[in-house]
Amino acid sequence: MLVDSPAAFLDACAALVPRPGAAATARGAFLVAPAEFALAAESARDNRYMAMEQAVDPLRALAQHQALAQALRADLPVVVFPGDPATPDAVFPNNVFGTAPGTLVVGRMRHGVRRREAQRSDIRAFFRELLGYAAIDLSGRDELVAELTGSLVIDRARGIGYCGLSERCDRAGAEAMHRAFGLRLTFCFELAAGEYHTNVVFALLAGRAAILAADGFADPAVPQAIAQVYGGRALWLTPAQKQAYAGNAITLAEDRVWMSAAAAAALDAGQCDTLARWGFRLGAVELSEIEKAGGSLRCCVGEIY
Repeated sequence: MLVDSPAAFLDACAALVPRPGAAATARGAFLVAPAEFALAAESARDNRYMAMEQAVDPLRALAQHQALAQALRADLPVVVFPGDPATPDAVFPNNVFGTAPGTLVVGRMRHGVRRREAQRSDIRAFFRELLGYAAIDLSGRDELVAELTGSLVIDRARGIGYCGLSERCDRAGAEAMHRAFGLRLTFCFELAAGEYHTNVVFALLAGRAAILAADGFADPAVPQAIAQVYGGRALWLTPAQKQAYAGNAITLAEDRVWMSAAAAAALDAGQCDTLARWGFRLGAVELSEIEKAGGSLRCCVGEIY
């Protein structure tokens, strides 16, 4: 079922039967290392977070990425695929490749510079040959745009998708992802003007709480409805905190939230105390160089379910 209004979403949530034992967090993760890291002007057309006026240091980006992979290994196994100089900003694989149990989903990117990533045979072979996953390939479907878990935040425990519509995901893409990920309910809503991905304005924390930037949604009732589903356990971000990528966070274990060092530094003491009260430690990794490409820690992480 796909719904488009906060009222319909809340009614549908109330009717969902609980799924005891469904995993709220991934069993593994995969990253794509930067190679000759650079910023793609094409992507900057609809990503205002990109720092096109700043120079980038490819070696520093690589070092930060290596530190990220090592840090995340404290919570789960992490596979790092080599970067490709032909796609120098391809460090955000979660937009292109996603998983449901036994299934690899390949997204349909808006920009041609990103579509090349979807053709990587090594990532496809890893899931097909090593893990035995079937593939649902949306990359060749020119009638839609679906940038996977950039546009779609998924509550895996409940089978709920939260899909922010923008230039990076249209309604046809939302419907295709709903089916591909095997979701029970998807809530579609418009992001605010200038926002490109849902996972910059909304993070779901192990199915128990949310981080929300209210100004990232076109309709203010949408984040309020999302917060209601999680019993009011919402950490509300200021516009400055959103800009620092505090909404681009991820839980890879039940008791820890990962975000970049800049994002963590943007939180105030009360917000950190709130996360602790909800049972979450805060993990932070310096990603200042990678963030110049318009994404942060969560964007770097592909989840394996």
